[in-house]
Amino acid sequence: MKFLITGLGNIGPEYMLTRHNAGFMVVDRLAAQYGFTFSMNRLAYTAEWRHKGKIIHLIKPTTYMNLSGRAVSSYLKQFAIPVENLLVITDDKDLPFGKLRLKPKGSAGGHNGLRSIDEVLGTQEYARLRFGIGNDFSKGRQVDFVLGKFPPDEMEVLPQHLDRAGDAVISFCTSGLQHTMNFFNQ
Repeated sequence: MKFLITGLGNIGPEYMLTRHNAGFMVVDRLAAQYGFTFSMNRLAYTAEWRHKGKIIHLIKPTTYMNLSGRAVSSYLKQFAIPVENLLVITDDKDLPFGKLRLKPKGSAGGHNGLRSIDEVLGTQEYARLRFGIGNDFSKGRQVDFVLGKFPPDEMEVLPQHLDRAGDAVISFCTSGLQHTMNFFNQ
């Protein structure tokens, strides 16, 4: 069985370790823990990981957030992966920092990366793992907050939250959506 795991973020050093790159950070953390590497390919950095009999394709779109759907669609087709085996990992300002929320479908909720995927795939019926980044910003400062770096106190505990998100990805691929939701949505 094959899966496509998509970590959303923006490429470039100016975006590294920003809240909006939480999706990139989750898949990068998995790569570091399990010893696989990403390679630059068309529309995305890609990696293939075989785990417990599953073939897991991971991508980090290089299209920037607003055009993420192009990369997702391209790799679903290239690897012949059904949309029910797609998991998109994204930041979520409506969840407290480090909180995870796995959903089988849903709206973009104002997230441009999810909006792009919805438009290109023509559906909202795909799993998404939302990684909470909190919403400690003043009115009109959302963009600065989302594109800002995690403060030192959050950076200190960020690895354990990324590990938990990585565990949710593995569970999605090996135990299924419902089991993973029951375990990780607390």
